[in-house]
Amino acid sequence: MGGFRFDLIPPGGGVLCALSGGADSMYLLCRLLEGREKYGWTVYAGHFNHGLRPTARRDEDFARDWCGKQNVPFYTCRDNVGEYAWREKLSVEEAGRILRYAFLEETARREGLDLIATGHHAGDNAETVLMNLIRGCGLKGLAGIPERRGNIVRPMLEVSRSEIEAYLEAKGVPHVEDETNTDLAYARNKVRRRLLPLLEELNPQAAAHIAAAARRLREDEEELSRQAAPLAEQGLDIPTGVAIPARVLGEAPRPLALRACSMLLERAELGGGAAHLEKILSIAAGDDPSARLDVPGGSVRRQYDLLVFSPGPDPEPPAPAELAEGENRWGSWVIACCQAVCPEKAYLSPWEFYLRPDRYLVRPRREGDKITLGKRPEKTVKKLMIEGRVPARRRGLVPVLAAGERAAAVGGFGPEKACLAEPGAPALHIILKVEENGSCTKT
Repeated sequence: MGGFRFDLIPPGGGVLCALSGGADSMYLLCRLLEGREKYGWTVYAGHFNHGLRPTARRDEDFARDWCGKQNVPFYTCRDNVGEYAWREKLSVEEAGRILRYAFLEETARREGLDLIATGHHAGDNAETVLMNLIRGCGLKGLAGIPERRGNIVRPMLEVSRSEIEAYLEAKGVPHVEDETNTDLAYARNKVRRRLLPLLEELNPQAAAHIAAAARRLREDEEELSRQAAPLAEQGLDIPTGVAIPARVLGEAPRPLALRACSMLLERAELGGGAAHLEKILSIAAGDDPSARLDVPGGSVRRQYDLLVFSPGPDPEPPAPAELAEGENRWGSWVIACCQAVCPEKAYLSPWEFYLRPDRYLVRPRREGDKITLGKRPEKTVKKLMIEGRVPARRRGLVPVLAAGERAAAVGGFGPEKACLAEPGAPALHIILKVEENGSCTKT
């Protein structure tokens, strides 16, 4: 194996050791203390107490006592992981990971430490690669655990479990054992206790070879991501997320398009795995102008020539409201209505016209709504909006003025011919505008 990566921490640097008290983290802390002597590092320790095991307090006390003997500043945090997991609908493992890293990040920031070191070793890396492979993943998943991500460094990824145990024994360094590490109810434990030993029966260097392969794959992944970045940079920030011409992704080489999709999801603060990326590419290359896909945190949808990555749920249409005389506000629309005598022309534009006096309801489009605009043939309001390239998710935000069950006008498209007032007859003068950033405009 390659050994401990002292070069990941610069001389004189400050580092927070993620210390559980187990063998891996105790090895990590000992090697960091070597670096304290050789390279002038400032070394602190952070222990997160999940409170999920009866021995959790024992582990915390052990870590605190050992750090006290080694003159290592020690910080700890206790949190209710089970309650957080239930509240956020997460697995206990994922909830613990989120809270643990949040504690480590906050401690490092508060104490002015540039880096956080974790005790992931070659066996952990091999387990991660195998689990990702079993679950289904792309090249990024097969690249395993990165040695550096932001301010997190993992200097033990080339150190085997046997090397860790031999070092601790030779130095007489104690550690505590987490009894859940043998619980085969956890998928990772099954990989660690059953699958990896089986592979090592076939080749004793299996874990080392998997880790080495992951390192080479990570180099390939980094290069492909570098080439994909210019594609993702063609995305534009819009009020509803991030938009990019669908052809940019649909026509790009597939390996680059997949990575650009991943970058756009991250930019829009959306989640998604390999299956989501495949479906997004299908939408980009397809011919359905309103195709959509729900992803964690929001959706990705075609809006004709654009592919839009939108966080949050679809906007809810405003509630139906009776059209009153004066200024009516409906969503982002302002509909002015006043009594008048119809001039010679009842239709001035799709935004201004005169309707027969009646009781009108302002509401979203309903299935089956139809309208006849001028001399054009009757069409459904849905088809009218499709031809007008109104994105599917925004069609419910366009007001329909309805007289009974009949659509009398559609915002921005115009009035129903049969509902227009006669010249010289009493009428309702209708003017529609769309509010944008506090001002009213016609679009």
